[in-house]
Amino acid sequence: MAKLSVRAAPTAPTPATLAAKAPGRGPTMAFPTGNVPPRRRRGIIIGSAINSKGLAVFTRQLATLVKAGMPIMRSLEVLARQEKRPAFKQVIEECADTIRSGGNFSDGLAASPKTFDRLYVNMVKAGEAGGVMDTVLERLSVFMEKAVKIRGKIVSAMVYPAIISMVAGGIMSILMVWVVPKFQEVFFTMLKGKPLPWLTSVVVAVADAMRKNLLSVVVGAAGAALVFWLFKRSKFGTKVLHWLLLRIPVLGDLFLRASIARFTRTFGTLLASGVPILQALVITRDTSGNVHVANAINVVHDRVKEGDNVAKPLESTHIFPGMVTSMIEVGEETGALPDMLVRIADNYDEEVDNAVAALTSIIEPVMIVFMAVGVGIIVIAMFLPMVELIKSLSA
Repeated sequence: MAKLSVRAAPTAPTPATLAAKAPGRGPTMAFPTGNVPPRRRRGIIIGSAINSKGLAVFTRQLATLVKAGMPIMRSLEVLARQEKRPAFKQVIEECADTIRSGGNFSDGLAASPKTFDRLYVNMVKAGEAGGVMDTVLERLSVFMEKAVKIRGKIVSAMVYPAIISMVAGGIMSILMVWVVPKFQEVFFTMLKGKPLPWLTSVVVAVADAMRKNLLSVVVGAAGAALVFWLFKRSKFGTKVLHWLLLRIPVLGDLFLRASIARFTRTFGTLLASGVPILQALVITRDTSGNVHVANAINVVHDRVKEGDNVAKPLESTHIFPGMVTSMIEVGEETGALPDMLVRIADNYDEEVDNAVAALTSIIEPVMIVFMAVGVGIIVIAMFLPMVELIKSLSA
């Protein structure tokens, strides 16, 4: 007589079970985004909880843990435990709470838009959909590390001349406001009404105007800075300043190369991670960092939406060099567009590195010469009346 076996009815998997079964993905595919329970907020975070460099380190650590086979929720718990910054620790814990409540990792990231931008969230979402979270996090960490490296080199190239300019301006102001008036009293006493040399007269007049209107100069400088800040924040001002950044001699070419490297690396990384091309273009446009580059990408998006390829409309914008569009066209024809875009980004990153190194080596002596000329003019202007005094004493 055959034995009858009673099979228990299947039970719905819990989020913890799903997290344990899918080490690279967590409970990403079992719960719809719209049914995620609300997370409990522990506090209010003003601004971003972490800078770009710290976020790149976090992404690299998370990619390493997930690639080693640790579930995503467990990885977040480990990283939250060792995190020293309270604000970012709160963000990580809230992401873990979202997964623990049955949501996706991308939902937790999307709840902190000031920390995780659209590029980050959409790449993670693509990794969840394709079941390749470890690969996507690895690509994302590489992308962020390269972006931080390039940004750091550009900032360092701009910081040096800014510091030299501030030091030179401070020295000149001290000389004009406090030192020159002392010499002026000596000259009027000893020359007894004789006219000063023209260079000395100009320096003395400027110093006298600065000393008498010091408060007005400070208020005027603060007002000019405020007007510039408001102009920069306006749409028209942003458009003008971004146009100048791409057209200014020497620096314009550097900023254009950096923008091209950012566009190609972002676009290529998104496509390689499985993000649809139209969505990838929208994300790349929103994270381009330059209004005119964003407008060019928007043109490409509209043309691709109508069935065109990427290379031809990109060439029609007249912003991207012919070599870039030609390589993109080859990538489209061979079906290796993501790899070609990343290769273009690597080439332009190297060009930016070389340009920044060359620019830094040029700026240093130029700024020193300018500072020496400014101080030298004041010294010569103060020395010329002394020559007249020596002549009069000798006579």
